[in-house]
Amino acid sequence: MTDTTHPPFVFHQGTQPLLISMPHAGTYVPPALAARFTDEACQVPDTDWHMDRLYAFARDMGASILVATHSRYVVDLNRPPDGASLYPGQSVTGLCPVDTFDDTPIYARGDVPDEAETAARREAIWAPYHAQLRAELDRIRARHGVAMLWDAHSIRSVLPRFFEGKLPDLNLGTANGASCDTALAQEILAIAKAATGYTAVLNGRFQGGYITRHYGQPGQGVHAIQLEMSQCSYMQEALPFDYLPALAEQVQPHLRRMLEAVLGFARKAA
Repeated sequence: MTDTTHPPFVFHQGTQPLLISMPHAGTYVPPALAARFTDEACQVPDTDWHMDRLYAFARDMGASILVATHSRYVVDLNRPPDGASLYPGQSVTGLCPVDTFDDTPIYARGDVPDEAETAARREAIWAPYHAQLRAELDRIRARHGVAMLWDAHSIRSVLPRFFEGKLPDLNLGTANGASCDTALAQEILAIAKAATGYTAVLNGRFQGGYITRHYGQPGQGVHAIQLEMSQCSYMQEALPFDYLPALAEQVQPHLRRMLEAVLGFARKAA
């Protein structure tokens, strides 16, 4: 991991007590690593596509925004640094994934990363992202008395490896209530369920990954919520993974209402 042409993240500092994290929005794969990938993997199909565009309105709301640049195939920023499974007993991908969501190999010749390579990627990309995330939450809490973390994700609506049938459109996760105030979570769920044409669930198949579980500490003034959106809500789920503005414009008002509720809670809690 000596490629320094791409920083680990892009960061925008806002004025409100809200940080939006986008750990799976990156698409960059260093050329030397891409040469080891299969043709399929080089398309980085498991990206949380267009997250920065979908949430562009959040800048005007005063949110800080942290966006990953590297593909999750390089290193998964929403996994624990030791690679421990977040869903024991269920199929998952690792810190440095070796297979796609469709359960096909990422590495064409089977030369998967060893412990040394995994450690190097963790140090070069994972650690700086999390250092920035931690620093911004600390800054927000020091300034506002409370910090709100929204972990923004998306995923294909049908993925038999991970869940049966079609995924709900708006999948909220609060680590089964451990990462966020319960009343706030219910308020956000109510907004999601009231969104005409969309389905919603709280702590269903996706309960929040490492970021939600690690940083969400309501007792210390940090509330974390993950939203895993079905990609068919705003984009084309198959190649070329196009952003569909007409679809996105329908769901964005609901996203805004959820974020407004988060900021409303923060104002009352400060």
